Amino acid sequence: MNLNQYIDHTKLGPTVSLAQIDQLIAEAIKYQFKSVCVSPVWVKYAKEKLASTNVLVCTVVGFPHGTSTTKVKIYETKEAVKDGADEIDMVVHVADVKAQNKKAISKEIKGIVKAAAGRTVKVIIETAYLEKKEITSVSKLAIKAGAHFVKTSTGYAPSGANVTDVKLMKKVVGDAGEIKASGGIRSMEDAKAMIEAGATRLGTSSGVSLMEGEKINGNTTY
Repeated sequence: MNLNQYIDHTKLGPTVSLAQIDQLIAEAIKYQFKSVCVSPVWVKYAKEKLASTNVLVCTVVGFPHGTSTTKVKIYETKEAVKDGADEIDMVVHVADVKAQNKKAISKEIKGIVKAAAGRTVKVIIETAYLEKKEITSVSKLAIKAGAHFVKTSTGYAPSGANVTDVKLMKKVVGDAGEIKASGGIRSMEDAKAMIEAGATRLGTSSGVSLMEGEKINGNTTY
């Protein structure tokens, strides 16, 4: 198992500096991670720095709460693509999921997939706030609307990924889509458990430590 190719090496947040982005990029190149996941303001810079590598640039849309309007999310996506983003991780509006507002959810995802113009789209459903039936419903809806991945978490909810939810999501989407587990992946054992449960991508800010098999202390890795 090439663990490095499962990892979206992540640095998100309001105080992230240029020096931290440079470090993230250097680590991604060293370990040949699948991607770096950065805020939209860093996409163009990261793309330029990674131009001669195989490391992809992933960014977030509607992050972290998913409460931007659909028009704003679509605009964010178009701007990210223009700046060089290879992958888009969008946050669904959780209140729409709770209300079973399937039409609105589907319309939004379809709009973002179209705006992404062939780039990989991952739909963050924020499993910490959802019941099993809601996870099932929105996972089906996301893939049917054209998303490539369903993703567990932003890292801003009370909890992140867990094996039970990943297994459920994988069961729901089958071979029609993929699963990204993120939040709380703190050790090699955690990473392997998520992959065994069906995840094909891991979102974490502790990619280096995972590669080195170190246990991470703290509340979150994403």
